[in-house]
Amino acid sequence: MAPLTLPETDWRSRPSLDTLTDVLGAAEGLCRFVGGAVRDALLGIPVADLDLATALPPEDVLARLRAAGIRAVPTGLEHGTITAVLESGPVEVTTLRRDVSTDGRHATVAFTDDWREDAARRDFTINALYADPKSGELTDYFGGIEDLAARRVRFIGDPLRRIAEDHLRILRFFRFLARFGDTPDREGLDACTARARDLMALSRERIRDELLKLLVAKDAVRVTNLMLERGILAPVVPEITTANRLDAVAAREKRLGVEPDAIRRLAALLPRDPAVGDLIGARLKLSNAQRKRLVSALTDGGTDDARALAYRIGREGAEDRLLLAADDVALERSWQRLAGWEIPRLPLTGGALVERGLAKGPDVARALRAVEDQWIAEGFPEPARVETIADTVVAQLRP
Repeated sequence: MAPLTLPETDWRSRPSLDTLTDVLGAAEGLCRFVGGAVRDALLGIPVADLDLATALPPEDVLARLRAAGIRAVPTGLEHGTITAVLESGPVEVTTLRRDVSTDGRHATVAFTDDWREDAARRDFTINALYADPKSGELTDYFGGIEDLAARRVRFIGDPLRRIAEDHLRILRFFRFLARFGDTPDREGLDACTARARDLMALSRERIRDELLKLLVAKDAVRVTNLMLERGILAPVVPEITTANRLDAVAAREKRLGVEPDAIRRLAALLPRDPAVGDLIGARLKLSNAQRKRLVSALTDGGTDDARALAYRIGREGAEDRLLLAADDVALERSWQRLAGWEIPRLPLTGGALVERGLAKGPDVARALRAVEDQWIAEGFPEPARVETIADTVVAQLRP
């Protein structure tokens, strides 16, 4: 029986990739593609990141890359990872490893030249697939190809042990289920349920990153409901109790052709309370911009005039509130109002008001706000109308 091979994909012909694998001893079997690139190529979906596993020690990898004139960045040298920077993009090169000790958050590793030992320390069978750079021949130690065909996410070995090694694997299980799975592996699901409280030991940054990736996955709604049924999120985000609004938002995004957005979808899972949004933003250590956006999305400011809303809080903020609102008929109308509309700038300055006789200071600021409010209320009329509005406002304020 002929060995299974990697299908032809665009990324395999990236400039300088053959040179890199030659330098790392592909002809002698010293390096193989591994992980997401192999998995995604088998699924026929775009490949974002390239990873190479190698039997070479990290020092040898560095020496070979530098001798070949390939820029090498020791991004995780203690864990055997070096980034080779090619003209077509970075490739992470990692020496084969085995775990020496783990505490649920970090692992101490030793390097090895045993490919099966390296595969055995990985999380799921579908992520432990290797491909020879020359022949494309696949190596699958734990049934990952069969699991991929069955759309099954399955831990390698004992799920409870794998979770004890790295608690983040609980969230990764559900994220990969949302992206690739149809039916959860029962043993893995039960293990995640039993150990959900282990998530409390993780840094909030790691939880945030996995959660945000999960929320934009293909089956995010179904899997989030499963997580809620199993109490997976309760230890870290107990404020999330239902996915009903997430279901509605996902349906609206699909109907309008809007890309799924993690912050908007997180808002859909939370109570309509900006204080809760701020609390969750702080707990998950969102960026300042993400935290502000989450709070805005959960603020009840009305969505009657889509253009006025977009002008006041920005297009992204307005789209968040429109998609989170309950009225689908109003959403369609408002979305059409925003389509192709460029947010204008008020065609008036404070200097123009001073020229009309207002003294610099609070009166000018007050007049500008009054003119702007009227301009918005009238639907952003042309500059000539703004001049008339300004004359009226100034006349009211002048002694």
